[in-house]
Amino acid sequence: MSAQGDCEFLVKRARELVPQDPYAAKAWLITARTLYPTDFNIQYEMYSIERNAERTASAGRLLYDIFVNFPEQPVVWREIAVITAALRNDSQDKHALFLKGVFETLPGPVQCKMLLKATEQCFNTLEKAEMLLLLLKRFPESVVQHGVSLGESLLEAETVENLDTPVNCFRKLFVCDVLPLILNNPEMCLPVSLLYKYMHKAAEFYICYVTREPTADGQIQGTQEVGGLKSPGRGRGQRYVIDGLSEKSSVVAEPWDRLLEMVGVVGSLCDWQGEKGSRSYSELLQRVSELCRFMSATDAEGFAHCCGQIVTCCTLVLFHCAFHYVSAVQPSLFQGHASLSLSPWVLLEDLSSVYTDVEVERKHTHKKRKLADGREKTMSSDDEDMLAKGRGRHIVVNKAEMPSWAETLEHFRIARESWDLLHSHQSLETEFAKICSAWKTEMWMWFRIFLTDMIIYQGQYRKALSSLALMSSLQQNQNQNQNQNSLSSSSSLETQRAIIQQASCHYALGEYRMACEKLLEVVSGLMPQNHEAVKCSEEQRKPRSKNRKGNDLRLVPCTSKSILPFCLQLMLACFKLRAFTDNRDDLALGHVIVLLQYDWPQGENLFLKAVDKICQQGSFQYENFFNYVTNIDMLEEFAYLRTTEGGRVQLELLPNQGMLIKHHTVTRGITKGVKEDFRLAMERQVSRCGENLLTVLHRFCINEKIILIQSLP
Repeated sequence: MSAQGDCEFLVKRARELVPQDPYAAKAWLITARTLYPTDFNIQYEMYSIERNAERTASAGRLLYDIFVNFPEQPVVWREIAVITAALRNDSQDKHALFLKGVFETLPGPVQCKMLLKATEQCFNTLEKAEMLLLLLKRFPESVVQHGVSLGESLLEAETVENLDTPVNCFRKLFVCDVLPLILNNPEMCLPVSLLYKYMHKAAEFYICYVTREPTADGQIQGTQEVGGLKSPGRGRGQRYVIDGLSEKSSVVAEPWDRLLEMVGVVGSLCDWQGEKGSRSYSELLQRVSELCRFMSATDAEGFAHCCGQIVTCCTLVLFHCAFHYVSAVQPSLFQGHASLSLSPWVLLEDLSSVYTDVEVERKHTHKKRKLADGREKTMSSDDEDMLAKGRGRHIVVNKAEMPSWAETLEHFRIARESWDLLHSHQSLETEFAKICSAWKTEMWMWFRIFLTDMIIYQGQYRKALSSLALMSSLQQNQNQNQNQNSLSSSSSLETQRAIIQQASCHYALGEYRMACEKLLEVVSGLMPQNHEAVKCSEEQRKPRSKNRKGNDLRLVPCTSKSILPFCLQLMLACFKLRAFTDNRDDLALGHVIVLLQYDWPQGENLFLKAVDKICQQGSFQYENFFNYVTNIDMLEEFAYLRTTEGGRVQLELLPNQGMLIKHHTVTRGITKGVKEDFRLAMERQVSRCGENLLTVLHRFCINEKIILIQSLP
């Protein structure tokens, strides 16, 4: 019998004995190994018996032997592949733990060599990277040799695969696993340019991870979103799966904290000025702001040296605070279906002074207006200081409706300061533009929302309209990529938000017809609420302080309850300028009277102004009066105007009343008939005083849309 035949016989005999007498089987194989020490099948069979019996120590020794003596055997690499797969896997089942234990029994150099060899056997980029990462974690000394090459291979794979988002398996492994090993290894000595490159790659990943858009297939876990805004990425990542990774591997805990920590490490490696490790993003901004002021006053060379530090820090602070601001004013962009019930907030012109711009010298003490010789001065123009820059502008917000208002406005302020600092010097602006171009921030819907609000805050309304147009195109692209049925309500709110902001900007620019068109477009999609439910708060009623220059802004929830009143106030602001000019415009004055009914008696002084103008004219024609005026005080006042004490003002408030008087002035009793019609109409109108005022005003906006728009220049 040949030696090969002897070996096969001995192995076969041992296998037969394993179920009956494992010790006899083991004796047969020991004898066989003594006779044939270079035979692979004998040694592998010995290992298989120990492995199947899950005897860790003996299996480890035998694995070591066959790895050293037979490194080219395919069966050995299949076995090693199973073991390394268990090492990469977080599974805690019994067999996986046994395989990990077998690996732990091997000497360190053998483990290192085995992992390196296993890496060479991998042809899949991701699998090869995970294997090499396993090596780097177990043997930190190997980071110097393999760390950068592994990082570059992952970034190269991302480029080759032409992935459309930085939130991918290659970037995640690089940023969350490989880069920390590189940065925290004291033996590494990387050039500053490479450190900046890696820092920016990490920042892009973390920011895009946190700000990723909600998906239509319900990947986002709504019950975990209640934890506040300190780390919005924490709860929302629980069911998000990155393509190529497991669900568990896709989770990135505390991304903003990780990014801040990385800034401290990179700063120390790059010898940043004054970098001691920042505890917060606001502290980071404060530090670079001081550095920027100091360097601007010194030499240009020193400023150039600090340029990278300033741009990197300011950019991260900008996106961090802008994200927190937008996540408060438009949460549905980030928080998925469970947050569709949370309405967006919209930054608009504050119209709390719309009723108080006119100072009336006399009080309306008896509800019956008494004629006086003196008349008030013409109302001052409402667009005074309208285009004032945003320095020191005040943002009003209902604190009861937005509990986190202070934090939200603080984030908005810090983000604006970061933006201003990045644009305070040409070199800073250039470097920041490069980062934005590389990250494709022009496609970030959430950042466009922040930029638009910032531009509005600055008072650059024409530029804001252009930004809103860009936002609209981004919104259309986003809607095409999402399930319209599941996200339609969110998209509707976001579209409504943009239109109402356009109206506010047109008003600020004095383009009242365009403002009115946009307002009426919004109103057509609103459902009027109960009038009592939407009374303005005391804070909203409060007029703007007289010593405050420019116009305030207001954050308003984008709901029918809040938006319909704003639309009514903004239309009033548009029409009152036309109504109170020296030229007579009864139509505009009539619109003003209808709109003044909302939030009565806030507009009582302005109504008195309108009544005085009517008295000066001696007549007033507004045929829609009885369709939309239901305020008892106003009805009483107009009834009084017809009397001798009221000045016998000629009122043409009934449809076709003017034509009736004109064609039948010679007919006896026609005037008396008109008076009787007026009296009956007034009595009927008094019976309507209990109607829901918002429903009446909503109907006014819908039915008179064309007339309203045409009434404005």
